[in-house]
Amino acid sequence: MPNPHALDPRLAASFLVAAATLACAHPATTVRASEAERTQYRLMPSPTTVAWGYYDAAAAPVLRVRSGDVVTVGTLITSTPARLEGAGVAPADVEQSLRDITATVTNKGPGGHILTGPIWVEGADSGDVLEVRIRKIDLAIPYAYNAFGAKSGFLPEDFGYSRMRIIPLDAKRMVARFAPGIEVPLRPFFGSIGVAPPAAMGRVNSAPPGIHAGNLDDKSFVAGTTLYIPIHAKGALLEIGDGHAGQGNGEVDITALETSLVGTFQLVVRKDMHLTWPRGETPTHWITMGADTSLVQATKIAVRQAIDLLMTDHGLSHDDAYMLTSVACDVEITELVDGNVGVHVLIPKALFVR
Repeated sequence: MPNPHALDPRLAASFLVAAATLACAHPATTVRASEAERTQYRLMPSPTTVAWGYYDAAAAPVLRVRSGDVVTVGTLITSTPARLEGAGVAPADVEQSLRDITATVTNKGPGGHILTGPIWVEGADSGDVLEVRIRKIDLAIPYAYNAFGAKSGFLPEDFGYSRMRIIPLDAKRMVARFAPGIEVPLRPFFGSIGVAPPAAMGRVNSAPPGIHAGNLDDKSFVAGTTLYIPIHAKGALLEIGDGHAGQGNGEVDITALETSLVGTFQLVVRKDMHLTWPRGETPTHWITMGADTSLVQATKIAVRQAIDLLMTDHGLSHDDAYMLTSVACDVEITELVDGNVGVHVLIPKALFVR
């Protein structure tokens, strides 16, 4: 009987790539590089290319790119070799980069995510917006896990213990084999895509989402979508991680289908945009969002951001924007478990017929 956790040979090759491709700095010439000027980079996780558990304006960049450049970024499952093996992953199927990072990285923040970066984007500065175009997302390993703890998740009073389940991923059929007779469709996305917070905030925990984006855990941001993040520090200092093969809105037990992913992103500095909160765009919707320790306050932020978008981008009055949000837009819970809870508003593009 085949080992359900055996690494697909086609995927194994990706782990033999050098730990990181660190680029030389390029002088900033224009905010948007032309097609001919765009450079492609590859940045894989290693002890020298990750930030463990934090976003920080003082962090040293591991890669420098120009606006318009394309970066392929590898990310690691949010766990440790010991936990994965204890849950049933064969030692040979634990990524060597995860072993190296776990064994050698001591500069850790208060959070648990191993984030690849920071990436410095030339020309980016406080007050600008970083447009992160998510071009492609691939599974890096053939398994995920889901877990909850005695003091985490949305219902700790009902689950006063810990449990972790390893879930095989079928990359060909794009489903997770959750249990006999139960398959979960895969829609891989990165739970955490964020920039440095304002310098005055210091090193912030990687878990709570905020104005720097970070751990949004918004399943909307699959390949083909775009995230717009307000920049708070020179260079933006983008970090990416917390790969999810799939997730339900709310992420109620505190984890999704946690896995390692490889994503390809185009990074564009937008000096013509000025945002106070991150926003998103899919082929069919605009997305506004809010995060706060209070679900009510997070919802108010997201709704006010939707009203602002409708007024600024579509010329609606304050009253009409509020009304349109009520009659045609969906207010949904993003996640309930990361310290700051998240809410997002989906604004259908189809509303605008001309």
